[in-house]
Amino acid sequence: MSSQSYFKSVMYALVTGGTRGIGRAITEALLKEGYNVAVLYHGSEDKAKELREKGVLTVRCDVGDRNQVKKAKEEISNHFPRLDVLVNNAGIWYLMPFEQFDEEKYERMLRVNLNGTIYVTYEFLSLLKKSSAASIINIASNAGIGTAAEGTTFYAITKAGIIILTRRLAFELGKYGIRVNAVAPGWIETDMTLGNKSDEEKEKLREIFRNKTVLHTTGKPEDIANIVVFLASEKARYITGQVIVADGGRIDNLTHSV
Repeated sequence: MSSQSYFKSVMYALVTGGTRGIGRAITEALLKEGYNVAVLYHGSEDKAKELREKGVLTVRCDVGDRNQVKKAKEEISNHFPRLDVLVNNAGIWYLMPFEQFDEEKYERMLRVNLNGTIYVTYEFLSLLKKSSAASIINIASNAGIGTAAEGTTFYAITKAGIIILTRRLAFELGKYGIRVNAVAPGWIETDMTLGNKSDEEKEKLREIFRNKTVLHTTGKPEDIANIVVFLASEKARYITGQVIVADGGRIDNLTHSV
């Protein structure tokens, strides 16, 4: 992919962690909306290849490494004249009870989840400013608002940071016409949450989380992607600084008053 002429529509989007799970669903949804999409990914080369075959510009990048983010920005700038949508989705998590604090794992979550969101937004801000109505959507978590899930304290800290960053950036970037919002998913069925479990184990997990929601259901990656598409669109032109919680109405968290 060597020239901007490859891209046919006039809207440009970047999704971090866009090859798998929620990020993949967001990438696919934006493609359907007619966006030219670039993706930053760290692993999943086979998934990146699949996206390249669909016309997605893929760039390998550890978002927790600012130098890599700078290089990715240079590469994407060769193809995209601006950014209309930035989705900061890349993230990792480790279950870690507070009394079993592992500094290395915590630092890794902090670098990828929070610092990565800062690095990508900062480095790509010049491209966002070139849009007439740019939208930044950060993927946080209901854990960042208040979760009862065991072992998620340090993960929740990184996601809470994303939420306050979202609100601060809404104040700071509004003068450029840039809207900044966040989506806070609950338990979503992805390879990260279901992993290499057997069908029986997967169904047990689904039942556990169905019973934790008012709607008695679990979330799909497409549920989050649909919200992102809305927040990126003209239909959300008057919305900024908001966090949309999409967790089915969890009854064991502090995200709802139900």
